[in-house]
Amino acid sequence: MTAMDRPLAPAATLPATPPEAPLAMPVQDFGARPALAFPRLRNGWRVWAARLVAFGGAAVIAVVGFLQMLQSFGDDPTPMQWALLVLFVPTFAWVGFSFCGVLAGLFAPDLTTPEGPNDARLAVVMPIYHEDAQKSIGLLTALARELDREGMADRAEIFVLSDSRDPVIAVNETLVIDAARRMSPLPIWYRRRVTNEDRKTGNISDFIRRWGGRYDQMVVLDADSIMTGATIRALSARMNADPRLALIQTMPILVGGETIFARLTQFAGRVYGPMIARGVSAWSGNTGNFWGHNAIIRLPAFASACGLPRLPGKPPFGGTILSHDFVEAAALCRAGWKVRLDHDLRGSFEGCPPTLLDMAVRERRWAQGNLQHSRLFGMRGARAITLAHFTIGILGFLMSPLWLALILVGLVLSATVLLSTPEYFPTAYQLFPDWPVFDARRMLWLFVAAMALLLLPKLIATIRAWSRPLARNAGGPVRIFASALFEILLSALIAPVQMLIQTRQIYEILRGRDSGWNAQVRAGSMPDWNVVIARHWVHVLLGVGTLIVLAQFSPAQLIWLSPILAGLILSPVTSRYSASPIFGRWARMRGLLVTPEERNPPAILSDASAVVRSMPRPLKGAAGLLRLGGDAGMIERHVALLPENPDLPVDKRLHRITAGAKIAHAATRSEALDYLTRDETDALVSDPALLRQWSVLPS
Repeated sequence: MTAMDRPLAPAATLPATPPEAPLAMPVQDFGARPALAFPRLRNGWRVWAARLVAFGGAAVIAVVGFLQMLQSFGDDPTPMQWALLVLFVPTFAWVGFSFCGVLAGLFAPDLTTPEGPNDARLAVVMPIYHEDAQKSIGLLTALARELDREGMADRAEIFVLSDSRDPVIAVNETLVIDAARRMSPLPIWYRRRVTNEDRKTGNISDFIRRWGGRYDQMVVLDADSIMTGATIRALSARMNADPRLALIQTMPILVGGETIFARLTQFAGRVYGPMIARGVSAWSGNTGNFWGHNAIIRLPAFASACGLPRLPGKPPFGGTILSHDFVEAAALCRAGWKVRLDHDLRGSFEGCPPTLLDMAVRERRWAQGNLQHSRLFGMRGARAITLAHFTIGILGFLMSPLWLALILVGLVLSATVLLSTPEYFPTAYQLFPDWPVFDARRMLWLFVAAMALLLLPKLIATIRAWSRPLARNAGGPVRIFASALFEILLSALIAPVQMLIQTRQIYEILRGRDSGWNAQVRAGSMPDWNVVIARHWVHVLLGVGTLIVLAQFSPAQLIWLSPILAGLILSPVTSRYSASPIFGRWARMRGLLVTPEERNPPAILSDASAVVRSMPRPLKGAAGLLRLGGDAGMIERHVALLPENPDLPVDKRLHRITAGAKIAHAATRSEALDYLTRDETDALVSDPALLRQWSVLPS
């Protein structure tokens, strides 16, 4: 009888974690060829056709753009014209790739879920770090009920993996887990790491090395993401039917957006996202990518291939691999496993950043993680397409400084033409003059082509939505089209600001500044004027300065640069009011940026909201800990989810000793808390003996 076969005890008597079932997860040497789990697969004609369209089409567009731009400069381009050409070609190719990638979706495979028995043991894993425990565990509780209805209660369990260091948050987590266990038909296990090396990768690796042998498959969720029980059952069946399939990534649908910025991102992802996902699925084939969550993983494959090393050197380019998901997908593919994006499943959801400034914080970490991938191009045995995933991720951030450089070179080139006197006869005995060559008409058509390539995918996706239930469930074709226009307008205002923010991020990373590890903001608020002005005054100054110069010397260029200048000048207004829930509700009342999930919320999200309302009220600050100390029942519920006899490092043992000494000399619980440092307070809430010693003090 295996651990999963044993009958479960009532929730109140369950230990914090199940018996350990270790699974080896060796650290990989990316400088050596891996042992292949299976021989390399040949791709079918559909995959090759999709790659030809996506990459071949982008290459053709780049060549055409290069030749047309070169012709607009004549036979003898100046150094500044060459600089403009060098910057123009990759940006034009990037826009072309986004268009061709959508066309590649025509070759996407038809995916089905096999029927038949499936006894694969499954763990739903959610790593958390300083999150709102009520919301995160509420989602898992609702999922547990759905998995039970799908007939998976006998082979599925839920594991919450905490890396939280804040003692109050840690107590909230245990109290919420205790409440969730009483409502869940599935066991919910909880482990808070004593130390949190290597961030999320270390958290997942610790779980696999201690309990990975208990399960066959693992579903990884973020703290604000969830999948329906039916989707998890389908993923498990698909993986069980193909022994070579190591990872299936879903396309998460963004939900829960309240601000204009969040609703803008949410609408774009819902309308344009499925079509983009089809394209990526088509050209990726069985060498797909991993986005870190809302995916199912074959645990033995992941353990054997994805023990990530630390990169040599210091952050930001050394140390823990931040964007670990791309690297884990590459490691699986190089070992002969399949990694796939299943674009057809719709029961996968996640939250979105509420404000432009919150998005910038996330992108700072993503930018650093993607630039780290530049050190992994020498990975032995890596598949060409997984290296393409690395390249696309890096270019996604490098395009911002390239775009900025392109604009600046264009302005310098225009200023040179306007302010200099051309020398028609550079030599004394020249018979015919050298006329300056600049084909403005050809340049105009290149600009029109770039805009068409940029906007056509959105137009195609919008028209495609008209023929599907998506349009009916989002307010009808007219509202879908109006929302698309609204999204394009707002995105045009935000894009220049994001360009400068990402350019600064790249500059900081290249200078050696690490992004650190901070909790993500899930529910933002409208920032004050002093905050947005402090963050955007440089953008405003640059926009106003460029406007004044162009108005004086080249008013005609204002026509083409007006969207960029408007975005920069209005950046404080856009940043502040796009973060307003009031304007978000205004847009929803008028049917703008509405998604089907808003009009008809998925049952799992509605159930999760109901669960959250029944959760215990969260503790806050020192007052919350004092409330814990005065409630013996609450202490016992918390202690029940602490690990037994944890192996503590030296510094943690010292914090426990000093905390005990300070508590012994305190006259009251409140006085003891005043004495304790944060680390000592963490030691207090992590040790049953200390808690009971502290709780008997007078209040």
